[in-house]
Amino acid sequence: MKKTARNEMGTPNNAQKWFIGLLALALLAITTLLLIDNIDKPVGRAIIGMAGGLIIFWILLGGSLMYRFREEVRGLILGVPGGWKTKFVLFATLLALIEEAVTVTMTNLAPAFGVKTGEAYITASTNYFDVVMFHSVIVFVPLFAATAYLLKRYQFSPFAIFIFFGIIGTVAEALYAGNPGMLAMFPQWVFVYGLMVYLPAYSIPSERGARPVRWWHYIIAIPYVFILALPFVALIALVITGVLDHPNIHFGSIPL
Repeated sequence: MKKTARNEMGTPNNAQKWFIGLLALALLAITTLLLIDNIDKPVGRAIIGMAGGLIIFWILLGGSLMYRFREEVRGLILGVPGGWKTKFVLFATLLALIEEAVTVTMTNLAPAFGVKTGEAYITASTNYFDVVMFHSVIVFVPLFAATAYLLKRYQFSPFAIFIFFGIIGTVAEALYAGNPGMLAMFPQWVFVYGLMVYLPAYSIPSERGARPVRWWHYIIAIPYVFILALPFVALIALVITGVLDHPNIHFGSIPL
């Protein structure tokens, strides 16, 4: 019974572990190929180095810690007073803030990668608070809230939420960059964004009145989250760019 309960909570089965392993191998292959292609290009090499730091500290280290201590964290979160949807959004936001701390640190380490600050970057600014308040986390919050509402209605596993949000993040990156080629980086983005919601999804009550999941729910889940979050994301973007006239990025374009 305990094993069944744990699996219902979202402990990955063998097929899911194999899928994660294949994604990790794909990420390693893509990163290696990009490094080879940019080995004689200082700016490109620096960007790959920054991405490598994100992979090491957020995906490998952060992801391993989340998985290793998932039961302990779940027990802790369940014991915190408050509604589970609010706790989900706050927990996911906290993890997003940690992830952005890693990326901003990598951007600020440009000189350590052999280029000047602003020549190579993986965030919109070297200022952490500028990044999270005007470029990234502030936009993630409506998506987290929409994901919480999805979980209120349907009994999706944490693994499914991990994949869903990874796809959402990949699409968002491609739209923000105006470059469909960013979709090819799915093996990276699925870990970057998926890890923001996996542990929060693991830490919600299993008995919450959600409906059993049917196959078509997997098809509608991602559009569902986008549609719910879009009005709030659009309003935030309007205020930041239209009212505050805040720049989309604080650096010059990177030469290809």
